[in-house]
Order: sequence, then C-alpha cells, then structure tokens
Amino acid sequence: MEPRISLVTLGVDDLDRAVAFYRALGWPAPERPDTEVAFFQAGGMVFALWTGVQGRGAPGVELAYNVRAPEDVAPVLEAAVAAGGSLVRPAERAEWGGTSGAFADPDGYVWEVAHNPDWTIGGDGAVRM
Repeated sequence: MEPRISLVTLGVDDLDRAVAFYRALGWPAPERPDTEVAFFQAGGMVFALWTGVQGRGAPGVELAYNVRAPEDVAPVLEAAVAAGGSLVRPAERAEWGGTSGAFADPDGYVWEVAHNPDWTIGGDGAVRM
C-alpha cells in the first residue's frame, strides 16, 4: 500500500447546505452525480460530502488546513464563520511553536487551521514535513 489518502468523505444531513458552505469558502463547484453526494477536487485528493454515510464513519476526527504564514490562520477562521460555520478555537500561538485555531462546519466537523513553521506548502498546496 502506498502512503497516501485518496478520498475523505464526510457524512452530512443537508447536501445543499454543506456544498454552499464549502463554496462560500472558495472551493470550486463539485461534481454531483446524484442528489446524495458531491465530490470536490482538493489538490491531489478528492473530498466528498455524502448523505448516505449514516454512521459509517468514526467519531473524533479533526481535519486540518495548513496555511503558509501565521497571520493567515485568523482570516480563514473568520471566512468559515462568515460562511455559516462556528468558531471552535480562536487563532493563537500553539505550544508546539506554530499558530492554530479551529472551526466547525454546519454539520459539526472540526477543521484545524494551522501554520507549522517546520512544514512547507508548495504552489499546488501539497504539504511537506
């Protein structure tokens, strides 16, 4: 098995609401082959929203979005709140040396927004440790 993740799927209650939230954050229009699922191209992987998950996923998952500079954390959190999400943790200096905060999307999925000074982000958005 090669070390990669090809697809992340979040179970959602209202697909139109979930798509509208991610579109408001600047994500491109997803592919919607039917009324139950939406697929977003997310760099080298696919991010899906699906009404059919219904408890198949594991609780206690936090997604992450890394930014290129510490001052980029707060604006992403603000954009998420403006799009209909909620603030979970404000942007602040983390004990590990970076800057971190978090928001929840309308279905309650938590996204950490972080700047890690030891990681780089390529022009294509790929993160390198």
